[in-house]
Amino acid sequence: MRQVARRLKDGRLELAEVPDPAPGPGTVSVRLEASVLSAGTERATLEIGRKGLVGKARARPEQARQVLERMRTEGVRSTLELVRSRLEELGPLGYSAAGTVLEAGPGARELTPGDRVAIAGGGFAGHAEVDVVPSLLCARVPEGVDAEEAAFATVGAIAINGFRRGEAEVGSTVAVVGLGLIGQLAVRVARAAGCRVLGVDPKPEPLELARRAGAEAMLRSELDEGFRWEGTADAVLVCAAARSNDPILLAARLARDRAPVVVVGNVAMELPRVPFYEKELDLRLARSYGPGRYDPSYELHGLDYPIGYVRWTEQRNLSAFLSLVAEGKIRPSELITHRFPLGEAERAFEALESEETVVGIVLSYPGAEDEGPAPAAASRREAPAQPGTVSPAAKRPQAGLRDGRRLGVIGAGSFATGTLIPGLVRAGFEPVAVASASGLSAESARRRFGFETAHARAEEILSRDDLDLIAIATRHDSHAELVARALDAGLAVYVEKPLALDWDQLALVRDAQLRSGASLLVGFNRRYAPLAVELRRLPRPRLMAYRVNAGRLGRDHWLNDLAQGGGRVKGEGCHFIDFICDQEGSDPLSVIAHGFPSEPELPLAATDNFSVQITFADGGVGTVHYAADAPRGPGKERFETSAPGAYAVIEDFRSGGVWKGRRKRRLGGRRQDKGFSSHFELIRDVARGKAEPPAPESFYLSTLATLAAARSLETGRSEMVTEHPEPGSGDARSRDGSD
Repeated sequence: MRQVARRLKDGRLELAEVPDPAPGPGTVSVRLEASVLSAGTERATLEIGRKGLVGKARARPEQARQVLERMRTEGVRSTLELVRSRLEELGPLGYSAAGTVLEAGPGARELTPGDRVAIAGGGFAGHAEVDVVPSLLCARVPEGVDAEEAAFATVGAIAINGFRRGEAEVGSTVAVVGLGLIGQLAVRVARAAGCRVLGVDPKPEPLELARRAGAEAMLRSELDEGFRWEGTADAVLVCAAARSNDPILLAARLARDRAPVVVVGNVAMELPRVPFYEKELDLRLARSYGPGRYDPSYELHGLDYPIGYVRWTEQRNLSAFLSLVAEGKIRPSELITHRFPLGEAERAFEALESEETVVGIVLSYPGAEDEGPAPAAASRREAPAQPGTVSPAAKRPQAGLRDGRRLGVIGAGSFATGTLIPGLVRAGFEPVAVASASGLSAESARRRFGFETAHARAEEILSRDDLDLIAIATRHDSHAELVARALDAGLAVYVEKPLALDWDQLALVRDAQLRSGASLLVGFNRRYAPLAVELRRLPRPRLMAYRVNAGRLGRDHWLNDLAQGGGRVKGEGCHFIDFICDQEGSDPLSVIAHGFPSEPELPLAATDNFSVQITFADGGVGTVHYAADAPRGPGKERFETSAPGAYAVIEDFRSGGVWKGRRKRRLGGRRQDKGFSSHFELIRDVARGKAEPPAPESFYLSTLATLAAARSLETGRSEMVTEHPEPGSGDARSRDGSD
């Protein structure tokens, strides 16, 4: 299929050929018929993309700070490689579109193939021939509403949400500052609700459009001191996009005493105290399409809010806008100033950035309504994907019968493209096939690393019989299932940590490995760091302490999503628990964990400040202290271990030392080495039949210890490291930490 994409490096637009994406649980695939360009969001995205590195840093200072912090803790070289990798990626554009459902994934709410829907969401509703969208970000299109008008539903929902935040009633006076696309829709929403509307814009052209909808409209330059609208608005909607403070100042003048001022657009907010204090104005922000926005439980996992508690969610706002269109109370077609077919998308964006009057720009997708479901096609330069189910291990050639170089990758996120794929290629693997749920990211990886084919479905990698290694770098909740399927196919598998998020997933992997006998390697790279290899020679039992100053993640980071990322104990703590288990060498017996979240909104199971203590069969004890709130001044990671007659330390995998009696031997130097290179070389040798893989039992045991730590965190007591928890000991708890 074709998709409009922009390079993060220079903002250059491209109509890329990418694999058709496949719907997963709770999502649907939609063949687009029309999409709408956003003069605000998409123009700003392109402007940032065209800036140099300094300009990008100034535009996004928080991301720049993260890069600098990573340089200090992880090293300049690895950070620059990660930044370069991100800049080479293709990024999607678009967030308001309409089309027809092609395929519904399991758990998609009340949607079936053939349904006409409007779709919303940055990152979901892209300018592409096929989009995959969570079902709660879809709204059915009523009879009589064409695709062009339905494609305005997302921007219409933004206008509706801003209007609702203003709490205007029938007969209220609503002022709209900024008469771009969202401002024009806000005018029409307010008029449909029976309000008097005042519209303001610095340009004359939008005023006539607002007047046609029944608004009184004036130029900004005409509103001098003492103008007749001053102090008359029951609610003010600021829909402008401006770097100046003028829209906020004007809103304060338009508002009556104690009126709400709702910021819908992107404006400077250096609030003057006097006008807001004297009128006791109520400043509010409207967060996109409405309640549910940025909530992973709602958007990604399909957990709708009960209508008795949250009347207007983002999906209900989409539906409300479509109803107004169906009733003829809002006519988006009168706002369309430009139309382009998808093949002329570049011209559409040129119009968006031109000086001419632009309100609504619509992309059409010719022939979409006449086409059936698209086949699961791979990207260009490839042979057709092989049909059928995954081949059983008995029918698949073993890796040792070939040269062990051919690599397939499932997942093309930042770790895969920044570390995993480059590392495996440097180790000698030949990139053959890459798959990602986002066909665009798979295509980006294909271009950058020279993969022969790009896909959107994991099945298209797993069904091949010409690969020697499958590398899996998807979100954590999919690891175990993909590993089991690859092992059952007789393939050697490398999977990023964690191996599993619960006991059932781990059992799935273990059973598959026992059936197939195929090699299994897990991304616990620190085991293979040169300093770790040195310390493994020390005697046992040990007393060990691993301190990690990890830093905070955003509350909405996918790792904090317990269903998808597992939380930081399972998602990241597993690294350090595995390291301690590997250093100790004997079986872990019991685990106790305590902790507290850095933010009160995070559930206990998503704790990011925790301490885990593990006891081992030979009497050794290991502790992991993992902190999100601690400063990184002392370094990110420090490992200490003492044994009979010996003591050793590793500092950030750069340097260390071993003491035996009074003698000290220094280890390492200034260069950080967390074991990636050695690990990738081992994977290469295993795939070529030149080395034995680590015993899978070691991965199972450290994963069991991690699962016991997560359970202990909730039960508050010591937990045994067992394959399955005892009934009634916390195993019945749901994945989100509730009973």
